[in-house]
Parts: sequence; structure tokens; C-alpha cells
Amino acid sequence: MRFNMTRKMLIGMVFNGGYGPQPGAWRMPGVDPMNYSNFDSQVRYAQAAERGKFQFLFAPDFPAWQNDLETEAPLNINEPLVTFAAVARETQRIGLVATGSTTFNEPFGLARQFKALDLMSHGRVGWNAVPTSDPAVAALYGIGLPSREKKYERLNEFIQLVQAFWGSWELGAWLHDKETGRFADPKKLRPINLKGQHLAASGMLPLPPSEQGQPVIFQAGGGSQGLEVAGRYASGVIGAVFTIEDAQAQRRALRNAAERSGRDPDEIKFFAGLMTTIARNRREGLDRRIALSGQMFSRHILYLGQMLGLQLSPDQLDAPLTPEQLAAARPSTKDPRSAQALKISREGWSLRDVLAHGVIDYHPVSIGAAVEAADHMEEWFEAGAVDGFWLSPDVFEDGIDAFVDGVIPILQERGIFHRDYEGTTLRDHLGVPAQYGSDPRVCC
Repeated sequence: MRFNMTRKMLIGMVFNGGYGPQPGAWRMPGVDPMNYSNFDSQVRYAQAAERGKFQFLFAPDFPAWQNDLETEAPLNINEPLVTFAAVARETQRIGLVATGSTTFNEPFGLARQFKALDLMSHGRVGWNAVPTSDPAVAALYGIGLPSREKKYERLNEFIQLVQAFWGSWELGAWLHDKETGRFADPKKLRPINLKGQHLAASGMLPLPPSEQGQPVIFQAGGGSQGLEVAGRYASGVIGAVFTIEDAQAQRRALRNAAERSGRDPDEIKFFAGLMTTIARNRREGLDRRIALSGQMFSRHILYLGQMLGLQLSPDQLDAPLTPEQLAAARPSTKDPRSAQALKISREGWSLRDVLAHGVIDYHPVSIGAAVEAADHMEEWFEAGAVDGFWLSPDVFEDGIDAFVDGVIPILQERGIFHRDYEGTTLRDHLGVPAQYGSDPRVCC
């Protein structure tokens, strides 16, 4: 192994619901089933992540129901900005990255809300700027979804307007000088008057810069349009990659996109997802994942069969693939997870255990001893595939502490994760420069 003593890994954590990313987390021992509406529990989980010196919490937002409410808890957060307002008052350093749709919001309202939270938290806020693609969300607003092209046209205009609002108070504009009686310097106030194809706004946001200037832009979209948006505006990108090769390619593409926009590629940080179940050993971890999944495996086995080119049924869950099935299995070329699914199947696990390994989850899964998660993270980091990770501990109640107490010390001992916060703002944590208004290097 080689160790880079200057470049440090960055770690964020998903912050959704009141239980954890796994649908069955609400049923686990020790979990309060009322946590979905309990903001005190959210604060406690945020404090656990801050104890681990994580750089940020990341709140997705899926306002439409995504799962079966009869047996599964909602995976969406109660409301990102309200939740983070509660968290901001009870934490000191950890960053707070919230999702805000550019499809169903308006620039002034979103700019005001995020800037107020940035001031409340003393410069720890990020905005995950994404369009909405879910028809169920559009139905909540009573309007149809625009085309992908129009959504991204609006997104570009939206970000430019929001950043213009954020920059309407320049650095030093707020004087609050009681002796002279001057509250603000009018020469450093910049009202906006902008009109695009989809959006327009005039006036000024009545909020001064925070300690970091303004919130950090994050991006979690995909495709070529999402790539260009990230290259233009984002300092953090929330990725969904399953292989180290795909992560390397995506990080390289993002850095190239940043360069095309006149930015320093080191200012854009790529975070790959990692789902964790920390346990004493693999068997204990698999049993925990099985308990979390309930009856879901009966539905998932059919898709596992498609990944392997086999016809599988629920009555095969507690047996491994037969020698004949292993000989006939072929990983699907359409799903990058298929090769890993076949590799795990060849180790002789039952199909229930194969699924418990997370082979059909949307991020790599580390199950078992803390050192296994640390090894995975170090391998990807040292290979230049990521700048860091956004974690999904299986159950917040004990999964965050298990990671903090088990994995973090290993990463720190290896010299690839910091031992304490060196700054106070999210920009400090990410190593990106302060900003007031639109980035002057980016052409509109």
C-alpha cells in the first residue's frame, strides 16, 4: 500500500428519514419507531457523525412516496432545511448539504432559505442543485414535467440567479457600525436585474455573506448535461458508481469539465457511495442485513436471476447455485453489478446470503469487520477514483457509531483521514475557495 500524507479523504453521510437508508431499519432492536417525526433523534445522529469528524451530512429529497408504507418506513427526510435548522443549532463543525429542486422552486425563495441557514450555521451549508425527474413529484405540484433539455436550461438560469442573489451583498457591505450610524455600505450592495429564457428576477437579497461567503454548490445529476452543470458550478458531486474503474472515469470527466469552464479541477470533489454494515465478522453482518431486509429478498431474487442470465425463484433462497447453474451463469453486460454478483455466488453462499451482500444495491456494500470498509475506501482513494465517500450506514441508531468507532481510527492511523476539523466552514472542510456571487471564471 502507498500512503499520501498530503491529500486527505473526505467523508459525508446520507441523512434521510429517521432510521437509516435500509427500509427495515425502523424495526431493528433499540430503534424508536417514532423517530420519523422526532427531530431530537436527527440531532443525535448528526452529533454522532460530527464526533467522527465527517465533513458533511447529505440530505436527498424525495417528497413523493417511494416505497410500501404498509411495511416500510419512508426513506425521504422530513424536510431538509427545517431538519438542518434543528441540526445547525446543536452542532458546531459538520457541513449540511440539502437538496433543492430547480424544477419546482423559485430562485429568490430558495436563495433566501439556503442563505439564512448558512448564516444560522456560520457557513456550513451546501445546496445540492438538481432538476426533478419523478412524475409523482410533479403531480404533487399539479404540473407536468418539462423535457430534460428544458429542465437543464432552467437549472442553469436558476443557479445563476441564486448565486447573483447571494452576491448582492459584497464582502464588507455589512458595516453595523453604531458609532457612525452606518448599517451597510451602499457601494457594496448589488441589486440584480436578470432575465433569461425561463426565469427572471430583480431586486436584492437582504442577507449578508456568511463566514464562507455563500453556500457551496453540490450536484447529483447524471448524463452529459449533469456533467456540464457540475463542471460549471459544483464543488461537490454525489456519485453513484459500482466499480473502481467507473469511479475513475467519472472523476476524470468531472475534472475535465471543470477545466473547460475555466476552473481549477481540484475545486471539484467527487464522492462515491458506500453502504456499510459494520459487525464482528461477515456472517454476523449478513445476518443483520437479512433481518433488515425482511421479505424483500423474495422479490429481489428474480432480478438477481436476470443479472446472472438464470431463472431463479424464491424457493431457492436458502440454497447456493447448483454446479450446473454456476456453469451456465453469465453476468449481464447491461448491469455493472453483475460481475460482483457472480463472484459472490461462486463463493458458495446461499442466494439469500448473496443478496444480503448487497449485490443489487446501487452502491458498493461493505459487510463485516471495520477493516474491510477501511480497505475498500483506501483502495478507491489511493487509485484516484474518489476524493471521498458519502456513507449509508444501515441503521443510524448504532451503525453511525460502529463506523465512527471502528473505521475512522483505521483511516486516521493510515494517514488518509484527518483527526480533527482544521476550519469552521464547509468550504474549509472541502478545500474550496470563498465565493461571493457568481464565479467570475464561469461564462454564463
